[in-house]
Amino acid sequence: MSVKYTLSEKGNPSNPNAPKKWYASAIADGELSFRELSKEIAQGSTTVSDTDVMAVLNDLIKILGRNLSSGKIVRFGDFGSFQLTITSEGAATEQAFNASLIKNPKIQFRPGKDLKDITKTVTFEKYKR
Repeated sequence: MSVKYTLSEKGNPSNPNAPKKWYASAIADGELSFRELSKEIAQGSTTVSDTDVMAVLNDLIKILGRNLSSGKIVRFGDFGSFQLTITSEGAATEQAFNASLIKNPKIQFRPGKDLKDITKTVTFEKYKR
């Protein structure tokens, strides 16, 4: 199975006079729902049902959120890690800075080795409309 992509022509924002170039963008080719994910995990085990897996994953989401919001990095072994990142507006002095200048909190995922290795073997196919 290949990752599908489309092409779009884009200009260089820092040099509007430069010739436009063509760039690839990956496109999604379906999705796996939470329920389908749970069923697939359960199929790999003879001891848990998809309902059990869903319950564990629901708790995982709650625990992940609670720990990220307290500033912790949450590591999932070989799967990868999650961390909250932020950006902020600038202040003229350190004393002038306050938390209201912090904007755009995001959750960053850093894949573990096995997931990173997938990027070395993935193939690509131009999307046919």
